[in-house]
Amino acid sequence: MISRFGRNEQIFMAKHKKTEQEYVPVEEKIIEQKICDTLETNYMPYAMSVIVSRAIPEIDGFKPSHRKLLYTMYKMGLISGARTKSSNVVGQTMKLNPHGDAAIYETMVRLARANESLLVPFVDSKGSFGKKYSSDMAYAAPRYTEAKLEAICNEVFRDIDKNTVDFVDNYDNTMKEPTLLPVAFPNIIVNPNEGIAVGMASKICSFNLREVCAGTAAYLKNEKADIFEHIIAPDFPTGGTIVYNKEALDAIMSSGRGSFKVRAKYRYDKDNSCIEIYEIPYSTTIEAIRDKIIECVKTGKTKEITDIRDETDLNGLKITIDIRKSTDPEMLMKKLFKLTPLEDSFGCNFNVLIGSKPVVLGVKEIIAEWTKFRIGCVRRGLEYDIKEKSDKLHLLQGLKKILLDIDKAIAIVRTTEHDADVVPNLMKGFDIDEVQAEFVAEIKLRSLNKEYILKRTAEIEKLISDIEEMKRILSSDKEVKKVIIKQLDEIAKKYGADRKTDLIDESEADTDEIITQVEDYKVKMFFTRENYLKKITLVSLRAASEQKLKEGDEITCAEEASNRDDVLLFSDKGNAYKYRISEIADCKASSYGEYLPNLLGSEPGEKIVYMTTASDYKGYMVFAFENGKIAKVELSSYATKTNRRKLTGGYSVKSPLAGILRIPYDTDIALLSKGGRALIINTKLVAAKAKRDTQGVQVYLSKRDKFLEKMLPAEKCGLENAEAYVSGRIPASGQKLKDDSRELRQISFFDDM
Repeated sequence: MISRFGRNEQIFMAKHKKTEQEYVPVEEKIIEQKICDTLETNYMPYAMSVIVSRAIPEIDGFKPSHRKLLYTMYKMGLISGARTKSSNVVGQTMKLNPHGDAAIYETMVRLARANESLLVPFVDSKGSFGKKYSSDMAYAAPRYTEAKLEAICNEVFRDIDKNTVDFVDNYDNTMKEPTLLPVAFPNIIVNPNEGIAVGMASKICSFNLREVCAGTAAYLKNEKADIFEHIIAPDFPTGGTIVYNKEALDAIMSSGRGSFKVRAKYRYDKDNSCIEIYEIPYSTTIEAIRDKIIECVKTGKTKEITDIRDETDLNGLKITIDIRKSTDPEMLMKKLFKLTPLEDSFGCNFNVLIGSKPVVLGVKEIIAEWTKFRIGCVRRGLEYDIKEKSDKLHLLQGLKKILLDIDKAIAIVRTTEHDADVVPNLMKGFDIDEVQAEFVAEIKLRSLNKEYILKRTAEIEKLISDIEEMKRILSSDKEVKKVIIKQLDEIAKKYGADRKTDLIDESEADTDEIITQVEDYKVKMFFTRENYLKKITLVSLRAASEQKLKEGDEITCAEEASNRDDVLLFSDKGNAYKYRISEIADCKASSYGEYLPNLLGSEPGEKIVYMTTASDYKGYMVFAFENGKIAKVELSSYATKTNRRKLTGGYSVKSPLAGILRIPYDTDIALLSKGGRALIINTKLVAAKAKRDTQGVQVYLSKRDKFLEKMLPAEKCGLENAEAYVSGRIPASGQKLKDDSRELRQISFFDDM
């Protein structure tokens, strides 16, 4: 027989022992609900719980999981005692944190010194706690590790037993736990913190403890103080180097949002032809870096690398990269910074719970909120101490009255028939209240002697003095701030450490450019009067040395160099152009070469007047001007960390140029004037300047309109009896040219360069 009821209905009837005739199906009803109302009813409580009670840190710098763990360890006496098994701590913490032992232990691992996740760790660990910078180095099980609290936790729990913070019931109402910890320093920005809630997140970078304490103290002294004179930039437990962009960091400091770049630190081992990475960005791992470098090698982006090894050991992190002997390590690292997580961005979102409300704040605003919180803690601690000392004073004042007649007190107790009447009789006999009488009645018989009572009552004056001092501090915000400043100074002195993360200016970091490996070979650079530049390999030059030039053109400068060197080109507009020789195409002697206005993108009508090459940027550039002044500029002034093509202010344009020379060291130069005079001096008489557009010093004393016309090396001047034109001091006017040297006046300064 086929039943008219479905399977579920048949099961219901069998369970309740009903026949088909007895079963009456309930009519199904569909209730319509608005999706917004359903989400608000069912989802919003969960979302708010995650935001307020799980993922976003509060002003003490802790999330609930951190706070519950540390408070449990504090109550276990682990702030001064010996280490205990981590599994013991995890078990005890479950009285406050019901989310499972695995989550609790993971929290402990992150707070541990050995894990290196925090700039100021809170857990003194023993055993394998893994490493923040490695996903492969896993932490051991809690039964194998031990832990206790670090000494700095004395500042985290300072006066917590003096009602400095509120306490609430735990999840099963069996014990109390603090809503916040009374941290005596701004832990919220001293340690890195990250959390993902529902619809929002928080990511706070760490700052140096010593710098934060100094900046907070400055703020407490003057709210308008510039705290960023003390708090320079973030500081990470894994070290590294911040690529310093002032505008970006200022935005982060003021708004709490933004990002900055952090790159690894390395050293080059020349003997073994390898690069050793010993510090990496906080946001990456050894494995991520290694895998990306291997990928770059496989795709041919980094052919210079022959091997990569993870040599991290007990001495710390180390990634070794073997490279070919001809490789320039600095160039390779610039490429790796661009292609791999050796340079990584750290995005900031300073989202903090203030009064159970998530707010994104800047550094100064966070310090202001922490200051309000800390002032409240100190005030509550002072009020607690005042009450405790006042109660003690009240008892001792009652005891002092006993001193007047100890025998009377003994007689009252002895002659009282009923125990309940002892306290009332003492109250009547000595005119003291019930609390004082109860205290006196509880004193042991052996203590009812004059010596004991005198010792106890001697504390009265000190208690009165202490209470008055605490009331004085409590009555003034300025005095309370002084207490906090003193505590901050002590913390900075006792627990402060030097910065781990260095800073490098963005212009020096050269982060926007991928540097390719440059092949090293010898070339010869030729510069012509008509502004053509030739780069010819020495091999090609030996095969054909005759240079092809345009009609009327001639070579004015020629220098041998390496393909890895730079070429400096000076124009008649006072500009200097710097080009990597490797970026200039090789040519043959039979071609005209590169036309410089097209290559450089120079100004209309601008003409290059001098060329030289540079590798180590040692030596000087010497500029002679028509007004008789000579400028000697250090060649290093033209070196730049970035590949800047145009350097404005290459030399001074206050007076027309008479000549340019590149000299490796001080040497004799000859100066020729339009009036037919010559002067030979040594360039050591002219002080070297680092400023490129210096006007120089007066060397040649011009008379009337007879200005300086030419400068060239003394050995190339062709003067008869050159010693006659030498001067050992400046300024000087030189000597009149002899008739056989007159033709030198007709040579322009382009010649012999």
